[in-house]
Amino acid sequence: MLSANIKEATREAHLHLEKIVVKKLKTVRSHADYATLLKHFYAYFSHLETAIEPYITADLLPDYKDRRHAAYIKNDMEALGFDTNELPHTTVPEITNAAQAMGALYVMEGSIMGGSIIVQMLAKGGITEGVSFFSGYGEATGQMWGTFIGVLNSVAPDAAAEAQAIQAANDTFSHFADVFDEATVS
Repeated sequence: MLSANIKEATREAHLHLEKIVVKKLKTVRSHADYATLLKHFYAYFSHLETAIEPYITADLLPDYKDRRHAAYIKNDMEALGFDTNELPHTTVPEITNAAQAMGALYVMEGSIMGGSIIVQMLAKGGITEGVSFFSGYGEATGQMWGTFIGVLNSVAPDAAAEAQAIQAANDTFSHFADVFDEATVS
């Protein structure tokens, strides 16, 4: 099943990105620090959403329009009094089909699962505003994840499609980690 295989095959890339994000979260001391972190998320998520959009249709994932998108990050930044100017440079994996798009979306949707921990970390540092993006789907998070996993498992009918989804997920983790390289700010 793709959902089990993708989790195992992306474990290393996931842990690498998680380590980078947690390190950045631990340095957040103000709304300005938090807005800088959000700019990294916004730059990457908005770029990746553009890449996967042609392949994530309503026929494939009917509730896609109801899912968390980069607009949430932008709204959080604006709630803190910041904008989306001067974003870090981003690159995203090449996405040419639905299996790859769902592999990339696996990373984006999976980030919701750790969102409550991020909200708690931010609250310990006094940041309680502008957290709608990391709050995910609230009580519906488990249900939304289950729906996503069902679609993910259906999108790879053979080993070649599964390999494409897994590669896209690994590349998505890797490209996202690269966004946090301070030299990439443009």
